[in-house]
Amino acid sequence: MNSWLLRDVQVVNEGHVCAADVLVRNGFIERVAPEGIGQALGAQELDAHGKHLLPGAIDDQVHFREPGLTHKEDLAHGSAAAVAGGITTFMEMPNTVPQTLTQELLEQKYAMGAAHSVANYSFYMGAANDNLDEVLRTDPRTVCGLKAFLGSSTGNMLVDDPETLDRLFRNAHMILAVHAEDEPTIRRNTAAAKEHFGENIPIEQHPLIRSAEACWLSSSNAVKLAKEHGTRLHVLHISTAKELELFAPGPLEGKRITAEACVHHLWFTDADHAAKGAFIKWNPAVKTQADRDAIRQAVKDGRIDVVATDHAPHTLDEKALPYAQCPSGGPLVQHALPAMLELMHQGVFTLEEVVEKMSHAPARLFQVKDRGFIREGYHADLVLVDLDASWTVAKETLLYKCGWSPFEGQTFRSRVLRTWVNGNMVYADGQVDRSVRGMRTLFNR
Repeated sequence: MNSWLLRDVQVVNEGHVCAADVLVRNGFIERVAPEGIGQALGAQELDAHGKHLLPGAIDDQVHFREPGLTHKEDLAHGSAAAVAGGITTFMEMPNTVPQTLTQELLEQKYAMGAAHSVANYSFYMGAANDNLDEVLRTDPRTVCGLKAFLGSSTGNMLVDDPETLDRLFRNAHMILAVHAEDEPTIRRNTAAAKEHFGENIPIEQHPLIRSAEACWLSSSNAVKLAKEHGTRLHVLHISTAKELELFAPGPLEGKRITAEACVHHLWFTDADHAAKGAFIKWNPAVKTQADRDAIRQAVKDGRIDVVATDHAPHTLDEKALPYAQCPSGGPLVQHALPAMLELMHQGVFTLEEVVEKMSHAPARLFQVKDRGFIREGYHADLVLVDLDASWTVAKETLLYKCGWSPFEGQTFRSRVLRTWVNGNMVYADGQVDRSVRGMRTLFNR
């Protein structure tokens, strides 16, 4: 059933919190009624007893590893974990096997999403040194964006040819999202670490190898190219205070250059490597407390436009490898919203700011069609949360295929109770309805 009458909810939407009844019919939000709703024929009723109703989160950066890397994660597991964490729409990256470098391979991934995802889905078209013609065939109305790795990461889709980069930035006809780390700097830092430590490089060296300088050099060059060519640039997973100089504060509207922060860069610091080890080895690396605090402030003042996960799982065996062989990345979609709500409890963000950066702003930034807000006529992607229901992350509650989380043992004070995707209740009280299928996300471009 995808028709519901949600009674006595605290609707969190567009900077306000108000008590209302919400009627969902045939997958869409039909009515938001602060004065209440009497009867609604054919709708199943749920009394929320004053719990908070949020628009479903939109995650603009996940790696669900399908096809080709499904021993780590797949669309079924990743999307199930996402809806359990209140994420109703995801945008998935092209560094799979094969890499998403042709329109044919891109459409094959959309077919996989239709077959397996319980959340709404979109997939980036990948850029490489030799596929610009394929990139420019991408339909902006049906694909979230283009993706270029300006620093090598899992899958090694590095775009490092200066002429190719110039052509890509000059000709990009839609959002170009970039992973920005300077590869020559990383290689020099890696060589220096190997000379000093041999093959036993400590994990604590990771933020020094994938350094703040490497981030700045690449991000600043990307912004320079975007300004030269008028590119619609989106810089992913900002990890340093210095990079924030590249982005304008204030509202998202009218910006041609935008930035994303990820939950792990808002939560962890380099000091956490002592306890978490390779479980918090990401590219870019988590940096200092000063960097983390600066990114938190940038979320509040608008230099950071959206908050996402960069969900990128690896197996426990892979994470146990020595530093040089251990891949970067970790699972996050199930716990990103609870972590952000925990930062709300700590006074870092307000509830309205969490919703703005995880739901509204991604919808506006990517021009998502009819999602990201609790508005009449919009798809009913909704999340019911209890802001006062403490729970502790335990291995047996994890829905990730990799079977681990950097948040294991963490107690959160807020809990996702139920999640609706297109009016279908896909998650309730710890259980995912895996028979539901999400929809291909469309864009107003």
